[in-house]
Amino acid sequence: MRVKFELKPHVLKFTFKAGTSRGTLTEKPTWFIKAVGENGTIGWGEASPLKGLNEDFSDTYQSELAKLLDEVSELDVPETASELLTFVRAQVPSDKPSMRFGLETALLDLIHGGDFTIFPGDFRNGKYRMPFNGLIWMADEATMQKQIEEKLKAGFNTIKMKVGAINFDQEMALLEGIRKRYSASDITLRVDANGAFSEADVRDKLTALASLELHSIEQPIKPRQLDLMAELCDEEILPIALDEELIGVHSIQGKAALLEQTKPQYIILKPSLVGGILACKEWIEVAESYGIEWWMTSMLESNIGLNAIAQFTATYKPELPQGLGTGQLYYNNIESPLEIRRGELLYNASASWKM
Repeated sequence: MRVKFELKPHVLKFTFKAGTSRGTLTEKPTWFIKAVGENGTIGWGEASPLKGLNEDFSDTYQSELAKLLDEVSELDVPETASELLTFVRAQVPSDKPSMRFGLETALLDLIHGGDFTIFPGDFRNGKYRMPFNGLIWMADEATMQKQIEEKLKAGFNTIKMKVGAINFDQEMALLEGIRKRYSASDITLRVDANGAFSEADVRDKLTALASLELHSIEQPIKPRQLDLMAELCDEEILPIALDEELIGVHSIQGKAALLEQTKPQYIILKPSLVGGILACKEWIEVAESYGIEWWMTSMLESNIGLNAIAQFTATYKPELPQGLGTGQLYYNNIESPLEIRRGELLYNASASWKM
């Protein structure tokens, strides 16, 4: 099958200032990939790198992606999902993870009929709802408190709060406020430090957080401090989830070596960051062989990318809440059938897309 491509750049605009330990976000550039089959069927994917995090983000990203799509348009594209994923891996370098994911999902949508079906199944048919956590973005104390109240009111029983930007005592006070009202059996609390803690203070901070019966902490220290990370995972002061640590690890051998050395309790998978769907499948296989649990999160994609991640994740029928609640971040998102109800993500099969 020969496929023609169109590239459509889009700048997503946040409805608020989204604070992280790496700075505040107000907008995010993304690129929609339109794949047109020989019979006119259209599939959509999204290539959506994050500046400062993605290996493939650069000032020449659009031209590089356009060149890649031109090259693929000269080739015969397989028409089965498994062959297609292998084909994309062969065409897109491993250090272009968001491009891989965008091309994978555009072509999967195309071969499944072009109706935003990436992985046919119960989720896409509206018969399965997926649990996910409510995300609290870094901000001043009052704004973070307001976010917490909104998530609790919306019925979330798992809340994830980003830490490491404001004063740690203030962050502790916010978490303590939740714990005073809700026990660990009522509300599950996760935190994400994005590597904000130092070797000098990480154990003290983990100990303080552990007193609040937290579920886990994502990436407490900066990546590539593997000896220290292995010590922290082994000490189990607080269960640790590797996130940014996975960036740039592409081979099966590399994945196994990282998890063998660090032995985290969890890993966090972002398809646009780790190399797409096939790469995530490998991470899951390796992690489960070591008894390591995982969950999937979006990386601030629009609903195009979020839909693809959700459909992929749903094939595993996960019990752990996922990180897929980003569809309401933007005021100019793509209108989609994805809906949030009482802390669960669902696909309303009776609704429609508006590109």
